Parts: sequence; C-alpha cells; structure tokens
Amino acid sequence: MTQNSVTLVGNLVDDPELRFTPSGVAMARLRFAVNRRWRDRNNEWQEETSFFGGTVWREMAENVAESLQKGMRVIVTGSLEQRSWETQEGEKRSVVEVRIDEVGPSLRWATAAVTRTPRSDWAGGGSDDGGRQVPAAPVARDDFGPDEAPF
Repeated sequence: MTQNSVTLVGNLVDDPELRFTPSGVAMARLRFAVNRRWRDRNNEWQEETSFFGGTVWREMAENVAESLQKGMRVIVTGSLEQRSWETQEGEKRSVVEVRIDEVGPSLRWATAAVTRTPRSDWAGGGSDDGGRQVPAAPVARDDFGPDEAPF
C-alpha cells in the first residue's frame, strides 16, 4: 500500500474555523499559504505561493482554534487527499487538501508557551469523523515520582 506523507510550513490566511458536528464533535478548518522563493537565471528574486486547506478533529480542533490565529507561521504534517464533487450547475470540481495529523506554531521567528490540556479517554479506539481509525488510549503508567510530571 502506498502512503503519502507531507510536511508543510506556511502562514495561516484565516483564523481557524471551529465548528461542531450535529453529534457535538469539534472540527476546525485551516487555510494556509506556503511560499517558495528563489533566484532565477538573471539573479532576480521570484516567488510562488500555494494555498492549502485541511481539517483537524476533536480536542486538537479546539486546541488549534484557541492557540492559532491568522498570520501565524505553522508546521502541518499529514497526507494529501483529493476530494471531488459536482456543483448544482453540473460542473465537476476537485480540490487537494491536507488530512492533518499534527499542527503547531513554527518557532523560527516566534516563541510559544505550551499548556498541556487534559487528555480524553478514548479507550477502545474507534474512528474519528474524518474516517480515520483512532487507536485506543495507552494504558496509564505511574512511573513518575511524586514531584515529576509526565511531560
């Protein structure tokens, strides 16, 4: 089975759009721009911008919506997916999106303060609303001393 994997670094073009499914599952849409800059044969700077979108689910969606905002430089990892549909006028459309596995701020030109959020219990696993299998939560281990945090 062929698996594609992508890591993109770019800037958010909008604030994350947080929504909830009818069953109450959080989802956030992200749109970001990836710039590529190079010198051409005449030693002139050239620049191209590609725009990507993707979705994050559940707790990560809420964390993204609370933590990230338009203009921030982000690092996104996931896989590329093509989605196709037909408009009401009968025109066929398609878009390539990122199925986002991880997202965070880039620290190249910024700093960030990380606050750990409580972990939900997904014991037994299942699937998220993006159709992906979600592994069961690992068994909790108490290997940490009384003054140590598991982070």
